Amino acid sequence: MLKVEKNDAVAVVTLNRPEAMNALSKALRAELHKALSELDRDTGVKVIVLTGAGERAFTAGLDLKELGGDPDGLRAANATEPSENPAWAVIACKKPVIGAINGVAITGGFELALACDVLICSTNARFADTHARVGITPGWGLSQKLSRVIGPYRAKELSLSGNFLDAQTACDWGLANRVVAPEELMPAALKLAADMATIELDMLLEYKAMIDDGYELSMREGLELEQSRSSAHNRHVTPDMVEQRRQAVQARGRTQ
Repeated sequence: MLKVEKNDAVAVVTLNRPEAMNALSKALRAELHKALSELDRDTGVKVIVLTGAGERAFTAGLDLKELGGDPDGLRAANATEPSENPAWAVIACKKPVIGAINGVAITGGFELALACDVLICSTNARFADTHARVGITPGWGLSQKLSRVIGPYRAKELSLSGNFLDAQTACDWGLANRVVAPEELMPAALKLAADMATIELDMLLEYKAMIDDGYELSMREGLELEQSRSSAHNRHVTPDMVEQRRQAVQARGRTQ
């Protein structure tokens, strides 16, 4: 139900229940947390790409069929443990996670997509928040994160209607980084992952954390956080190190 493939410093994690629209069953949620935790500890992996099997769905969210037979199943909607809450499993990952959104991302699946650091969408991708239509409120971050990404007016339009958002509009609204044809989705995600993987691992982790931690603060507090962490980091950087990397940056610029 979960495939993990490694190629050099990039790992691809695939939700592999296409017959169930990659619904997040209890077992799949546990496997996703286990895989991401192991990849986070793997010093040979720098960047992770998360996608779904097939072209229909990234993931349709919680497995409602499974929940229907479990009187305590809805507790998963408010779980805080990463083994039960896949959005927190992604957020807890210190390494960059690129979401390759191959199909629909619905409700809990929308929340999982929002937990990623970068979103690249197939033209088949669509997003929907159906919490209100199902009669439950989100517990994996959607009500807070979506409004911070696309603004409260657009977030209310989506969440209070349950309507679908197509990939291009999602990109226009700032929800996705770019939209590509279905056959170009994984090549585009892997190319970006490979570009990120040319950065040293400690820098990837430190810079991602600086952005995420600062985003939770006011602008003034964020600037103070940047100053503090930057001062601590840069005191270990020598002029020779800068010169060597400057030459590498220039060489790369001539080939792009």
